[in-house]
Order: sequence, then structure tokens, then C-alpha cells
Amino acid sequence: MSDHFERFDMKKPPVRTKWYLRPLTYALSAPDVAKHKCIIKKINTEGLKPPFVLLCNHNAFMDFKVATKAIYPWRANYVVAIDGFIGREKLLRDVGCICKRKFTNDTMLIKQLIQTVKNGDVAVIYPEARYSLCGTTAVLPESLGKLCKLLKVPVVTLICHGHHVNSPFWNLHDRGVKPTEAEFTQIYDSESIRNASVEEINQKILQMFQYDDFAWQKERGIKIPYKGRAEGLHKVLYQCPACKTEYRMSSLGTILKCDSCKKEWNMLETGELQATTGQTEFTHIPDWYEWERANVRKEIEEGRYSTGELPVHVDTLPNAKKFIRLGDGIMVHDMNGFTVRGKDADGDPFEMIKNVPSLYSCHIEYEYLGKFGDCVDLNTLRDTWYVYPEPDRCDFSVTKMALATEELYFAHRRKQGKECLPGFA
Repeated sequence: MSDHFERFDMKKPPVRTKWYLRPLTYALSAPDVAKHKCIIKKINTEGLKPPFVLLCNHNAFMDFKVATKAIYPWRANYVVAIDGFIGREKLLRDVGCICKRKFTNDTMLIKQLIQTVKNGDVAVIYPEARYSLCGTTAVLPESLGKLCKLLKVPVVTLICHGHHVNSPFWNLHDRGVKPTEAEFTQIYDSESIRNASVEEINQKILQMFQYDDFAWQKERGIKIPYKGRAEGLHKVLYQCPACKTEYRMSSLGTILKCDSCKKEWNMLETGELQATTGQTEFTHIPDWYEWERANVRKEIEEGRYSTGELPVHVDTLPNAKKFIRLGDGIMVHDMNGFTVRGKDADGDPFEMIKNVPSLYSCHIEYEYLGKFGDCVDLNTLRDTWYVYPEPDRCDFSVTKMALATEELYFAHRRKQGKECLPGFA
């Protein structure tokens, strides 16, 4: 089946940003950064110069633009998922992007990052590896401290605030939030990184990565009058806290609604939720999301988590040219992890199995590109599959699958006697 596809060359060494493209990347980033009046606060950066590692949080495409401004005019290599390369591989390579398939153990990437710092450039990494679903910290890989220790260069964090509430993953409409903010902080210099333990480095990174965009919005008193501000929120908040029913939430305008018990919540201009009648179970959107996580954890502890068999179609991305329809099949996500099986157009079978230990988190999409529906992104070192459950089904949530992937991994680690550091996998 897919063995005859041309594969993306992951072994090409990183390209140092072409000199003539550096001003262009800045010019493409500056207008949006100015539009949102982003305030970049530099902390402990006196004397800082490349090479260094830049760890950025990830809420929206604006993150890249702020990072570009923060480090200009220095050269950088950016770790970017393969779907970002679609139709523009040469351009992305020329501006310094390094390709990565999400949530895979990629030793080639380590070699490329070593080359980046040897070249005297900035290694830009988004360790959460996908947009935050509700504007709070996503799980970080425990290998991050080891990587920083290996590279032996200063470590800097760039934590942006306001990008999620301005353009949330579940509804990308730009709400015009301003001013947004970012902290550009050197947390280790070359000497202190040598003297710090991996655990100390991880703890420091986690401390810097604590953020909550909705809390930030409330603290700053920022109001968002956009009339469709709740639309799409039901993708994240898929379970009703009133009647506990899953997959029956909907949203329109400023209203989030349970189509089972008919309860409604109004999303206020402050980003808070308020029930239109009766008790408001959660005013803070991340609290609702974490309640869902706790419910998923309970299912896993009781050994009963399963999506059942979901009819799916699968698109494959072996290279950066375009997605190719692989075929139709069945996906199951249960206590054993992900299993996807089907047949391609020639009737040949295909299969991907991602067991629990192999996947500490997963990337999902809502209404991919506005026309393809919700999907789960599963990867090997050679391939990327976007797996789309049939959209007319109302018995699944890709958000729940993402939560379950993490909680299954944590449960596995606990059984092995290898408790994860809080916030890490």
C-alpha cells in the first residue's frame, strides 16, 4: 500500500536562515505583533546572544510571530510539525524550519538541534507540541531537561499571554485582543545549565510554563465583545456538568448548550461562563476541562475506557506535498491505546497500532481546515495519519481521546512504579 510513497527527507541538515529571508520573516510578523500591541518583557537577558535554546508555549499562530520579533535579527532553526510544510517545503527549510512528526522519539531531531547550536544559532522549540485546547499548560516531555543539558547552551523561555483568548484553537477568529504580553526570560546561562541536574531543569521549565489565558484575561480586565465568542467551545467542553451526558453539547453565538438536558451557559465578555438558569457549575473554562479529565481518569482506573469501533477514513502525509486518501477503516481507542485498521483503494490492508507506552499525548484537530471534520493525528517516524471518525456520529469526542491518551500513559507509568513529575510525561 503506502510503501511506494515518496517520504519526507528527515535527515537533511538544518538550513541556516537565508540572509535575504530574515528581514522578510520579520516584516511578515511585525504587523500582527503591532496590531495586538504585544508587550515583550525581557528578563535576565543582559549579554544574551546565540547560540541558545528558546522554549515557547503554544496557543496560536501568533506565537511564531512574537518569537520572530523577540529574537530578530538572530538566525534560528524552528522545530515544526510536518503538516506545516505542506506545499511550502523549500520556503520553510530556507527560513530554518526543522521537520518533526508529532509525539515520536526522533533521534535525528536531536542531531539537527546539536547542529543548530554548533552553527551559533537559536534552537526554537514548542515543547507542548500542539495548541493548548483551553489556554493552559499542556503536558511537557520529561526528556526536555536532558535535551537542554545535552545542548550545553543557555535556555530561554518565551511565554505568551492573550493568544488563546484572541484566537482559540476551537474558533480561530481573531478577536482583536490587545495588548497581549510575553515574557522572554533567560532561565539558565551556559555555566548554570552545566551545574543543574536534569530534574532541576525540568522543574524550572515547568515553573516558567505555568500559564492560564482565561485567568490572564480576567486579571487584565480585558473584554471581548465578539458575538460568536462561544462558538466551537463545545468541542472542548464535550460533557455536560449538569446531567453528565457526553457528546451532546453545542454552541452558537455566546451560548454553550447541552442538547440533552437543555441547560445553557452564557460566555461573558470577560471569558467567564454563567448559567442562564440555575447553578453555574464552572465559571472558569479550564476548570470544566479538568473536570472532564478527572472523569476520564476514573474510567481508566476502572478499566472501562473505550470508544468502541469508530468508522473512519484515513489521510496519509508521507511527504510535504499533500495529504493522500489512504482508505476507510475502523479506529478503536481503549485501555490498550490506538488501533487503526482498514483497506486502501486497491483493497490492500493498512494498520497502525500506538500502544499506551508509545504515546504520552496526541495531537487532534477540530474541523480541520474548516472542511474536513475532527480528527486524531497519529505518527510513526515515516508517516503521519489524520484519522477522521465519520462526522455524522455523535458518540465520540477527539478531545476525550486526547485526555484519555495522557491519562492512560500516566496510569501505565504508575503501574511501572515510575511516577511522572507533575506536568511532565
